[in-house]
Amino acid sequence: MNADTPVFAIAAAAELSGLHPQTLRQYDRIGLVVPGRTSGGSRRYSPRNIEQLREVAQLSSEGVSLPAIARLLDLEDENRALRNRIAVLENALRTERESRPGVRVFAAGSAGVVPMPTGRRLRRSTEVVLWDPRGSA
Repeated sequence: MNADTPVFAIAAAAELSGLHPQTLRQYDRIGLVVPGRTSGGSRRYSPRNIEQLREVAQLSSEGVSLPAIARLLDLEDENRALRNRIAVLENALRTERESRPGVRVFAAGSAGVVPMPTGRRLRRSTEVVLWDPRGSA
């Protein structure tokens, strides 16, 4: 089961998160934790939604406002999406390297152009350029 697969009805989600079902409905209405819906319109919560509900409850009990919690959840979602995008790009680069053994990878940045050893991570400000010495890249 995927962490985003909506499987739990509101009663189960409330029990798993330790919150009242009405609180879950309120969070849905204000867009804080929005579950999936069945074709009939019933709420279905994913394991990730349950984690978010627990996090909301914890932060709320510590005095963090709901708008601040919403921003934190948005940032976590953005972070997760960016990490997934990085993984996709790293896989694409690895596939490209494996399919074209003559291609060398260089990093170009403020320090100049340097070859990139396989498996080394780049600094955030560095650009990656593929170079094929045969001129077909």
